[in-house]
Amino acid sequence: MTRSRIPAWSAPMRVRPLIFLLALACVLVATALAVAETAPDPRYARVAVEHVSTSIYIGRVTLTMPPFERRGDTYQSTYRATVVPYFFRNERGQLSITLTPADLARLAAGERVHFTGQAANTAGEPRRIEGHADPADAYSGNIKVRVFVTEKIQLIFNTTYRFTGA
Repeated sequence: MTRSRIPAWSAPMRVRPLIFLLALACVLVATALAVAETAPDPRYARVAVEHVSTSIYIGRVTLTMPPFERRGDTYQSTYRATVVPYFFRNERGQLSITLTPADLARLAAGERVHFTGQAANTAGEPRRIEGHADPADAYSGNIKVRVFVTEKIQLIFNTTYRFTGA
């Protein structure tokens, strides 16, 4: 009586699909975890920034913005700058500020977060933006924003922010 022997190559052939399925499952789980960590919290979908003003040489600049909407890692809005008494320097435009999910997590934890951004008025003139946010709680706090009008001229605004959700 002879035993049927399983060829040496057939055992690994049966294990390969199992290893492939196990590796695929690990990749899918890791991808799902990564997406869950970076999925934006709907409470951070919009942020309202109070209108603010600052003094300039013999005048005042008031900056007004509707709530910012989150798109990817940026918050975008429009702005209106009113310059008194130099009304001919008034301007409007678009602006965006970059805040990553890691930055939002640090804000929620009560840590200061530095940010950058950019703006452009309706004439297409660029404005560099830098600043930092100091949270009072997970959804509101104070911000200091520097708007670089030119290389030598910058406007500094101190105001508050509040995340308002979707």
